[in-house]
Amino acid sequence: MAAVDCAEEPPSSLAPDKVRAAMLGAAGLLLALWWLLGRRTLQRLPPGPKPWPLVGNFAFALLPKRLQVHGVFPPRKKEGNCDRAEDGRPAPMHVLLTGLAKMYGSIFRMDLGSRHVIVLSDFEAVRDALVTQAEVFSDRPSMPIVAILTEKKGVVFAPYNPVWKKQRKFSHSTLRHFGLGKHSLEPKIIEEFKYVKEEILKHGEEQFNPFPIIGNAVSNVICSMAFGRRFDYDDAEFKNMLNLMSRALEFSLNSQVLLVNICPWLYYLPFGPFREFRQIVLDITAFLKNIIKQHRESLDAQYPRDFIDMYLLHSDEEKKINGESSFNEDYLFFIIGDLFIAGTDTTSNTLLWSLLYMSLHQQEQSPSPHLEA
Repeated sequence: MAAVDCAEEPPSSLAPDKVRAAMLGAAGLLLALWWLLGRRTLQRLPPGPKPWPLVGNFAFALLPKRLQVHGVFPPRKKEGNCDRAEDGRPAPMHVLLTGLAKMYGSIFRMDLGSRHVIVLSDFEAVRDALVTQAEVFSDRPSMPIVAILTEKKGVVFAPYNPVWKKQRKFSHSTLRHFGLGKHSLEPKIIEEFKYVKEEILKHGEEQFNPFPIIGNAVSNVICSMAFGRRFDYDDAEFKNMLNLMSRALEFSLNSQVLLVNICPWLYYLPFGPFREFRQIVLDITAFLKNIIKQHRESLDAQYPRDFIDMYLLHSDEEKKINGESSFNEDYLFFIIGDLFIAGTDTTSNTLLWSLLYMSLHQQEQSPSPHLEA
Protein backbone atom coordinates (compact mmCIF):
# COMPACT_ATOMS: atom_id res chain seq x y z
CA MET A 1 0.00 0.00 0.00
CA ALA A 2 2.84 2.39 0.82
CA ALA A 3 4.40 1.79 -2.59
CA VAL A 4 1.12 2.52 -4.37
CA ASP A 5 0.66 5.77 -2.43
CA CYS A 6 4.15 6.96 -3.35
CA ALA A 7 3.52 6.21 -7.01
CA GLU A 8 0.34 8.26 -7.00
CA GLU A 9 1.93 11.44 -5.53
CA PRO A 10 3.70 12.86 -8.63
CA PRO A 11 0.52 13.60 -10.66
CA SER A 12 -0.95 15.68 -7.82
CA SER A 13 2.33 17.59 -7.36
CA LEU A 14 2.17 18.76 -10.98
CA ALA A 15 -1.05 20.71 -10.36
CA PRO A 16 0.62 23.81 -8.77
CA ASP A 17 3.03 24.05 -11.73
CA LYS A 18 0.13 24.01 -14.17
CA VAL A 19 -1.67 26.71 -12.16
CA ARG A 20 1.43 28.93 -12.09
CA ALA A 21 1.93 28.46 -15.81
CA ALA A 22 -1.71 29.36 -16.47
CA MET A 23 -1.46 32.45 -14.28
CA LEU A 24 1.75 33.60 -15.97
CA GLY A 25 0.18 33.05 -19.37
CA ALA A 26 -2.90 35.05 -18.40
CA ALA A 27 -0.74 37.87 -16.99
CA GLY A 28 1.31 37.94 -20.18
CA LEU A 29 -1.83 38.06 -22.28
CA LEU A 30 -3.24 40.95 -20.22
CA LEU A 31 0.04 42.87 -20.50
CA ALA A 32 0.07 42.35 -24.25
CA LEU A 33 -3.54 43.59 -24.55
CA TRP A 34 -2.73 46.60 -22.33
CA TRP A 35 0.28 47.44 -24.51
CA LEU A 36 -1.71 47.13 -27.74
CA LEU A 37 -4.60 49.24 -26.42
CA GLY A 38 -2.13 51.83 -25.15
CA ARG A 39 -0.44 52.09 -28.54
CA ARG A 40 -3.80 52.41 -30.27
CA THR A 41 -4.83 55.20 -27.87
CA LEU A 42 -1.55 57.09 -28.38
CA GLN A 43 -2.03 56.99 -32.16
CA ARG A 44 -5.24 59.03 -31.72
CA LEU A 45 -3.62 61.62 -29.45
CA PRO A 46 -1.32 64.58 -30.21
CA PRO A 47 2.44 63.92 -30.19
CA GLY A 48 4.48 64.22 -27.03
CA PRO A 49 7.50 62.89 -25.11
CA LYS A 50 7.63 59.16 -24.52
CA PRO A 51 6.35 58.31 -21.02
CA TRP A 52 8.17 56.15 -18.53
CA PRO A 53 6.33 53.08 -17.20
CA LEU A 54 3.82 53.75 -14.38
CA VAL A 55 4.99 57.34 -13.62
CA GLY A 56 4.62 58.79 -17.12
CA ASN A 57 6.69 61.93 -17.77
CA PHE A 58 7.31 62.68 -14.09
CA ALA A 59 9.91 60.01 -13.37
CA PHE A 60 12.33 62.60 -11.91
CA ALA A 61 9.86 63.28 -9.10
CA LEU A 62 10.63 59.89 -7.56
CA LEU A 63 14.28 60.75 -7.04
CA PRO A 64 15.84 62.55 -4.07
CA LYS A 65 17.02 66.10 -4.87
CA ARG A 66 20.69 65.04 -4.73
CA LEU A 67 20.12 62.67 -7.64
CA GLN A 68 17.87 65.08 -9.52
CA VAL A 69 20.72 67.62 -9.68
CA HIS A 70 22.92 65.25 -11.64
CA GLY A 71 20.27 64.52 -14.23
CA VAL A 72 20.03 60.76 -13.66
CA PHE A 73 17.40 60.45 -16.40
CA PRO A 74 19.15 61.44 -19.64
CA PRO A 75 17.03 62.95 -22.42
CA ARG A 76 15.75 60.50 -24.99
CA LYS A 77 16.67 60.83 -28.63
CA LYS A 78 15.38 63.90 -30.45
CA GLU A 79 13.81 65.25 -27.27
CA GLY A 80 16.58 67.59 -26.22
CA ASN A 81 16.99 68.47 -22.56
CA CYS A 82 14.05 70.82 -22.00
CA ASP A 83 13.13 69.03 -18.77
CA ARG A 84 16.27 70.32 -17.02
CA ALA A 85 17.68 73.72 -16.16
CA GLU A 86 21.31 74.61 -16.77
CA ASP A 87 22.32 73.34 -13.31
CA GLY A 88 20.77 69.92 -13.95
CA ARG A 89 17.71 70.40 -11.78
CA PRO A 90 14.21 69.77 -13.20
CA ALA A 91 13.12 72.93 -15.02
CA PRO A 92 10.15 74.98 -13.75
CA MET A 93 6.86 73.78 -15.18
CA HIS A 94 6.32 76.76 -17.52
CA VAL A 95 9.87 76.39 -18.92
CA LEU A 96 9.36 72.65 -19.42
CA LEU A 97 6.05 73.18 -21.24
CA THR A 98 7.51 75.95 -23.42
CA GLY A 99 10.37 73.68 -24.46
CA LEU A 100 8.01 70.82 -25.29
CA ALA A 101 5.80 73.17 -27.35
CA LYS A 102 8.83 74.04 -29.50
CA MET A 103 9.41 70.34 -30.15
CA TYR A 104 5.88 69.02 -30.62
CA GLY A 105 3.81 72.04 -31.63
CA SER A 106 1.12 74.13 -29.96
CA ILE A 107 -0.91 71.04 -28.99
CA PHE A 108 0.97 68.16 -27.39
CA ARG A 109 0.56 65.33 -24.89
CA MET A 110 2.12 64.57 -21.52
CA ASP A 111 1.48 61.60 -19.26
CA LEU A 112 0.80 61.92 -15.54
CA GLY A 113 1.06 58.31 -14.47
CA SER A 114 -1.36 56.45 -16.75
CA ARG A 115 -3.41 59.63 -17.36
CA HIS A 116 -2.97 61.48 -20.66
CA VAL A 117 -2.81 65.27 -20.36
CA ILE A 118 -3.27 67.44 -23.48
CA VAL A 119 -1.49 70.80 -23.34
CA LEU A 120 -2.65 73.84 -25.36
CA SER A 121 0.23 76.28 -25.60
CA ASP A 122 -0.86 79.18 -27.81
CA PHE A 123 -3.71 81.66 -27.98
CA GLU A 124 -5.42 80.22 -31.04
CA ALA A 125 -5.56 76.69 -29.61
CA VAL A 126 -6.89 77.91 -26.27
CA ARG A 127 -9.48 80.15 -27.93
CA ASP A 128 -10.66 77.34 -30.20
CA ALA A 129 -11.13 75.04 -27.19
CA LEU A 130 -12.65 77.45 -24.66
CA VAL A 131 -14.67 79.69 -26.99
CA THR A 132 -15.43 77.90 -30.26
CA GLN A 133 -15.98 74.53 -28.53
CA ALA A 134 -16.95 75.82 -25.09
CA GLU A 135 -19.57 73.15 -24.39
CA VAL A 136 -17.15 70.32 -25.14
CA PHE A 137 -14.47 71.75 -22.83
CA SER A 138 -16.78 72.96 -20.04
CA ASP A 139 -15.96 70.14 -17.62
CA ARG A 140 -12.87 69.79 -15.45
CA PRO A 141 -10.58 66.75 -15.47
CA SER A 142 -10.93 64.55 -12.42
CA MET A 143 -7.50 64.74 -10.77
CA PRO A 144 -7.02 62.96 -7.41
CA ILE A 145 -5.23 65.85 -5.70
CA VAL A 146 -7.94 68.32 -6.78
CA ALA A 147 -10.69 65.94 -5.68
CA ILE A 148 -9.05 65.56 -2.25
CA LEU A 149 -8.66 69.31 -1.72
CA THR A 150 -12.01 70.51 -3.11
CA GLU A 151 -14.26 67.48 -2.52
CA LYS A 152 -15.52 68.30 -6.04
CA LYS A 153 -17.23 71.46 -4.78
CA GLY A 154 -16.88 75.16 -5.58
CA VAL A 155 -17.09 76.91 -8.94
CA VAL A 156 -13.54 76.51 -10.34
CA PHE A 157 -12.75 72.80 -10.03
CA ALA A 158 -16.21 71.27 -9.50
CA PRO A 159 -17.53 68.90 -12.19
CA TYR A 160 -19.85 70.32 -14.86
CA ASN A 161 -23.32 69.30 -13.67
CA PRO A 162 -26.67 70.87 -12.56
CA VAL A 163 -25.33 71.63 -9.07
CA TRP A 164 -22.34 73.49 -10.52
CA LYS A 165 -24.61 75.45 -12.88
CA LYS A 166 -26.80 76.64 -9.99
CA GLN A 167 -23.83 77.58 -7.83
CA ARG A 168 -22.07 79.40 -10.65
CA LYS A 169 -25.22 81.27 -11.69
CA PHE A 170 -25.80 82.53 -8.14
CA SER A 171 -22.12 83.36 -7.59
CA HIS A 172 -21.82 85.27 -10.86
CA SER A 173 -25.01 87.31 -10.39
CA THR A 174 -24.13 88.12 -6.76
CA LEU A 175 -20.58 89.19 -7.56
CA ARG A 176 -21.90 91.40 -10.36
CA HIS A 177 -24.22 92.96 -7.79
CA PHE A 178 -21.11 93.95 -5.86
CA GLY A 179 -19.37 95.35 -8.92
CA LEU A 180 -17.63 92.47 -10.70
CA GLY A 181 -17.30 93.32 -14.39
CA LYS A 182 -18.86 96.75 -13.88
CA HIS A 183 -17.57 100.31 -13.65
CA SER A 184 -18.83 100.41 -10.05
CA LEU A 185 -15.80 98.29 -9.07
CA GLU A 186 -13.37 100.93 -10.32
CA PRO A 187 -13.53 103.12 -7.18
CA LYS A 188 -12.46 100.12 -5.05
CA ILE A 189 -9.59 99.36 -7.43
CA ILE A 190 -8.47 103.01 -7.52
CA GLU A 191 -8.67 103.22 -3.74
CA GLU A 192 -6.55 100.10 -3.39
CA PHE A 193 -4.02 101.45 -5.90
CA LYS A 194 -3.37 104.37 -3.54
CA TYR A 195 -2.11 101.89 -0.97
CA VAL A 196 -0.02 100.17 -3.65
CA LYS A 197 1.57 103.50 -4.57
CA GLU A 198 2.37 104.22 -0.91
CA GLU A 199 4.04 100.85 -0.47
CA ILE A 200 6.11 101.24 -3.66
CA LEU A 201 7.27 104.74 -2.72
CA LYS A 202 8.55 103.43 0.62
CA HIS A 203 11.33 101.63 -1.29
CA GLY A 204 12.56 104.80 -2.99
CA GLU A 205 15.16 103.91 -5.64
CA GLU A 206 16.05 100.59 -4.03
CA GLN A 207 15.26 97.32 -5.74
CA PHE A 208 12.30 95.42 -4.31
CA ASN A 209 10.01 92.49 -5.07
CA PRO A 210 6.54 93.74 -6.11
CA PHE A 211 4.93 90.32 -5.64
CA PRO A 212 3.65 90.78 -2.05
CA ILE A 213 2.37 94.30 -2.76
CA ILE A 214 0.44 93.26 -5.86
CA GLY A 215 -0.83 90.13 -4.11
CA ASN A 216 -2.10 92.20 -1.18
CA ALA A 217 -3.87 94.64 -3.50
CA VAL A 218 -5.62 91.99 -5.59
CA SER A 219 -6.66 90.05 -2.49
CA ASN A 220 -8.11 93.18 -0.94
CA VAL A 221 -10.25 93.94 -4.00
CA ILE A 222 -11.59 90.39 -3.84
CA CYS A 223 -12.05 90.68 -0.07
CA SER A 224 -14.10 93.86 -0.51
CA MET A 225 -16.64 91.89 -2.54
CA ALA A 226 -16.50 88.55 -0.71
CA PHE A 227 -15.83 89.63 2.90
CA GLY A 228 -17.07 93.23 2.85
CA ARG A 229 -13.75 94.59 4.10
CA ARG A 230 -10.09 95.10 3.20
CA PHE A 231 -7.05 94.16 5.26
CA ASP A 232 -4.16 96.42 6.14
CA TYR A 233 -0.91 95.37 4.46
CA ASP A 234 0.70 95.05 7.90
CA ASP A 235 -2.07 92.81 9.25
CA ALA A 236 -0.20 89.73 10.54
CA GLU A 237 -3.05 87.29 9.95
CA PHE A 238 -3.64 88.57 6.41
CA LYS A 239 0.07 88.44 5.54
CA ASN A 240 0.31 84.92 6.90
CA MET A 241 -2.70 83.85 4.86
CA LEU A 242 -1.26 85.25 1.63
CA ASN A 243 2.04 83.48 2.35
CA LEU A 244 0.17 80.23 2.95
CA MET A 245 -1.74 80.63 -0.32
CA SER A 246 1.45 81.29 -2.24
CA ARG A 247 3.11 78.29 -0.61
CA ALA A 248 0.11 76.07 -1.34
CA LEU A 249 0.22 76.98 -5.03
CA GLU A 250 3.95 76.21 -5.12
CA PHE A 251 3.27 72.83 -3.53
CA SER A 252 0.51 72.07 -6.05
CA LEU A 253 3.20 72.16 -8.76
CA ASN A 254 5.82 70.39 -6.66
CA SER A 255 7.07 67.35 -8.52
CA GLN A 256 6.67 65.10 -5.48
CA VAL A 257 3.18 66.36 -4.59
CA LEU A 258 2.12 65.78 -8.19
CA LEU A 259 2.69 62.09 -7.55
CA VAL A 260 -0.53 62.17 -5.49
CA ASN A 261 -2.29 62.05 -8.87
CA ILE A 262 -0.65 58.67 -9.45
CA CYS A 263 -0.89 57.30 -5.90
CA PRO A 264 -3.54 59.29 -3.92
CA TRP A 265 -2.49 57.69 -0.60
CA LEU A 266 0.78 59.65 -0.77
CA TYR A 267 -1.16 62.76 0.30
CA TYR A 268 -1.55 61.30 3.79
CA LEU A 269 2.13 60.51 4.39
CA PRO A 270 3.23 61.96 7.78
CA PHE A 271 6.50 63.46 6.52
CA GLY A 272 8.11 65.59 3.80
CA PRO A 273 6.20 67.99 1.55
CA PHE A 274 2.99 65.99 1.99
CA ARG A 275 2.78 66.76 5.70
CA GLU A 276 3.57 70.46 5.19
CA PHE A 277 1.04 70.70 2.36
CA ARG A 278 -1.72 69.21 4.55
CA GLN A 279 -0.91 71.65 7.35
CA ILE A 280 -1.13 74.61 4.96
CA VAL A 281 -4.54 73.39 3.78
CA LEU A 282 -5.71 73.09 7.41
CA ASP A 283 -4.54 76.65 8.23
CA ILE A 284 -6.27 78.15 5.18
CA THR A 285 -9.43 76.20 6.02
CA ALA A 286 -9.44 77.53 9.59
CA PHE A 287 -9.00 81.14 8.37
CA LEU A 288 -11.84 81.00 5.83
CA LYS A 289 -14.25 79.09 8.07
CA ASN A 290 -13.67 81.60 10.85
CA ILE A 291 -14.67 84.43 8.50
CA ILE A 292 -17.85 82.55 7.54
CA LYS A 293 -18.62 81.97 11.23
CA GLN A 294 -18.21 85.70 11.98
CA HIS A 295 -20.60 86.54 9.15
CA ARG A 296 -23.19 84.05 10.40
CA GLU A 297 -23.07 85.54 13.91
CA SER A 298 -23.44 89.14 12.66
CA LEU A 299 -25.82 88.44 9.75
CA ASP A 300 -28.55 91.03 9.18
CA ALA A 301 -31.14 89.92 6.63
CA GLN A 302 -32.12 93.52 5.95
CA TYR A 303 -28.60 94.74 5.18
CA PRO A 304 -26.42 92.12 3.47
CA ARG A 305 -22.87 93.43 3.35
CA ASP A 306 -21.11 91.15 0.88
CA PHE A 307 -21.09 87.86 -1.02
CA ILE A 308 -20.98 85.72 2.12
CA ASP A 309 -24.05 87.45 3.59
CA MET A 310 -25.96 87.04 0.32
CA TYR A 311 -25.03 83.36 0.12
CA LEU A 312 -26.05 82.67 3.74
CA LEU A 313 -29.42 84.35 3.19
CA HIS A 314 -29.99 82.41 -0.02
CA SER A 315 -28.96 79.19 1.74
CA ASP A 316 -31.52 79.80 4.50
CA GLU A 317 -34.24 80.36 1.91
CA GLU A 318 -33.26 77.21 0.01
CA LYS A 319 -33.42 75.10 3.18
CA LYS A 320 -37.05 76.11 3.70
CA ILE A 321 -37.89 74.73 0.25
CA ASN A 322 -35.46 71.84 -0.02
CA GLY A 323 -33.65 70.44 3.01
CA GLU A 324 -31.11 68.72 0.74
CA SER A 325 -30.20 71.82 -1.25
CA SER A 326 -26.56 72.16 -2.31
CA PHE A 327 -26.57 75.72 -0.92
CA ASN A 328 -24.96 75.34 2.49
CA GLU A 329 -22.02 76.67 4.50
CA ASP A 330 -19.83 73.76 3.44
CA TYR A 331 -20.24 74.58 -0.25
CA LEU A 332 -19.83 78.30 0.55
CA PHE A 333 -16.42 77.55 2.05
CA PHE A 334 -15.18 76.03 -1.23
CA ILE A 335 -16.55 78.93 -3.30
CA ILE A 336 -14.80 81.45 -1.05
CA GLY A 337 -11.63 79.40 -1.36
CA ASP A 338 -11.92 79.55 -5.16
CA LEU A 339 -12.42 83.32 -5.13
CA PHE A 340 -9.70 84.00 -2.59
CA ILE A 341 -7.00 81.61 -3.84
CA ALA A 342 -7.59 81.11 -7.56
CA GLY A 343 -8.72 84.71 -8.12
CA THR A 344 -5.74 86.22 -6.32
CA ASP A 345 -3.16 84.03 -8.06
CA THR A 346 -4.34 84.52 -11.64
CA THR A 347 -4.89 88.28 -11.40
CA SER A 348 -1.67 88.90 -9.46
CA ASN A 349 0.44 86.97 -11.95
CA THR A 350 -1.17 88.78 -14.89
CA LEU A 351 -0.29 92.15 -13.32
CA LEU A 352 3.22 91.01 -12.41
CA TRP A 353 3.93 89.85 -15.98
CA SER A 354 2.64 93.23 -17.20
CA LEU A 355 5.02 95.04 -14.83
CA LEU A 356 7.91 92.88 -16.02
CA TYR A 357 7.21 93.57 -19.69
CA MET A 358 6.87 97.30 -19.04
CA SER A 359 10.19 97.27 -17.17
CA LEU A 360 11.96 95.42 -19.97
CA HIS A 361 10.43 97.53 -22.76
CA GLN A 362 10.36 101.03 -21.35
CA GLN A 363 10.44 102.52 -24.85
CA GLU A 364 6.84 101.33 -25.30
CA GLN A 365 5.62 103.42 -22.36
CA SER A 366 4.63 106.48 -24.35
CA PRO A 367 2.96 109.25 -22.32
CA SER A 368 -0.81 109.27 -22.41
CA PRO A 369 -2.31 112.21 -24.39
CA HIS A 370 -4.83 112.66 -21.57
CA LEU A 371 -1.99 113.13 -19.06
CA GLU A 372 -0.23 115.61 -21.32
CA ALA A 373 -3.37 117.67 -21.67
